[in-house]
Amino acid sequence: MMLPPDPTLDEIRAALAPGIAANAAFDGWTAAAREVAAEAAGVDRDLAALAFGDGATAMIDAWFADIDRQMADAVPIEALAAMKVRERVVAQVEARLEAIAFDREALRRALAVLAMPQNLATAARLGWRTADLIWARAGDTATDYNHYTKRVSLLAIYGATVTVFLDDDSDGFTDTRGFLARRIEGLMRFEKAKAGVIARGQYRPSLSRFVGRLRYPVR
Repeated sequence: MMLPPDPTLDEIRAALAPGIAANAAFDGWTAAAREVAAEAAGVDRDLAALAFGDGATAMIDAWFADIDRQMADAVPIEALAAMKVRERVVAQVEARLEAIAFDREALRRALAVLAMPQNLATAARLGWRTADLIWARAGDTATDYNHYTKRVSLLAIYGATVTVFLDDDSDGFTDTRGFLARRIEGLMRFEKAKAGVIARGQYRPSLSRFVGRLRYPVR
């Protein structure tokens, strides 16, 4: 990413994130990785330090945001429109994994940082951001509790898939793709069953409605 003459801190974060991730595989999510990336991009080290004032979590946050951008570029809305819902979700998760295929060690180290007790809230926020983006781009418009259950379920599936992905040596990550496909299929079956239960519940006898009609009979 080319920086303008007077970049904002957000632009600096976006520009340096991929370079920091590439170096994090060797140096961890440290000031050393940030400074190497800043030097390569021609960014003043002090300015880079200011952009990532929260340290490792700020760098990981920027990298995950960059991965989300790559995912969106790889699978544009126009392409998603021609797919079934499950295909939209799978395509986006696969695109996200492909974006980090060469930085798996950096991801492993990032997850170790986010697993620290003081970073669990940040980890939850970043995971939710990605799950929400994937569902929104897949066309989900739910505003009731389904909005939350879908994202929580996807977040759990994505986390399990990443665990497989980190140690997957199969050609083209076929083991990871197969694992993901099975989990998404299970999620779609669950959502379909849940929708059926809700629909049937609309016609189920209700004690409260019955009592209400006794008290306020229909005229």
